[in-house]
Amino acid sequence: MLNIQGFQKTTLLDYPGNVAATVFLGGCNMRCPFCHNMNIVTSTDRGAYTDEDILSFLSKRRSVLDGVCITGGEPTLYKELPSFIRLIKGLGYKVKLDTNGTNPDMLKELAGKKLLDYVAMDIKSSLPEYGRACGIDNIRLTPIKESIDFLIGSSLDHEFRTTAVNELLNEDIIKDISHLLEGADRYFLQGYVESEFVPDKTLHAVPKEKLLQYVKELSKTIRHVELRGID
Repeated sequence: MLNIQGFQKTTLLDYPGNVAATVFLGGCNMRCPFCHNMNIVTSTDRGAYTDEDILSFLSKRRSVLDGVCITGGEPTLYKELPSFIRLIKGLGYKVKLDTNGTNPDMLKELAGKKLLDYVAMDIKSSLPEYGRACGIDNIRLTPIKESIDFLIGSSLDHEFRTTAVNELLNEDIIKDISHLLEGADRYFLQGYVESEFVPDKTLHAVPKEKLLQYVKELSKTIRHVELRGID
């Protein structure tokens, strides 16, 4: 059963170019020190919403909403995810999935069954620094690389994105990311903003001047690089 910890009924930000609702699934296999959703990542509480709650709301909003964003936590941890998305698609909605890329088999299954319209995959860092950035020392890198390669080689609309934390990014890491994502269509450096649930309160945003330097480096191998959430 899906553990639905949150539900945003309307958003103009989560699904590019669409008016959407966002479903937040609890639980994650990472412990990123900059995570602003750590309250639902570690929550042992029963979900605040049922599948039926979400589907009932969506069935009444088809004239208003274009799509549904499914985020977390990490949604691909749930074996029930394909059947849930199929019901959402049955209502006529487009579906965007946010993922950390650790479950390429689920990603490929969803794509193969035409259950996804857009995927946003988080890139936590360069591969050598991934464990530090995601809070898991022994993180398996092969599945993450498999998800990256699958998305770059697919026709599925997608983006890669990195939360720009000053203590976790530098010029060498950015160069490594640029090679890791070589040939990708779309990449965003997202501004880090401290919030109530961020585990490590000592972290800071990357200054804009440095971010612009990073954009130049990343643009050597990635077609479209942009800052997001930066004033």
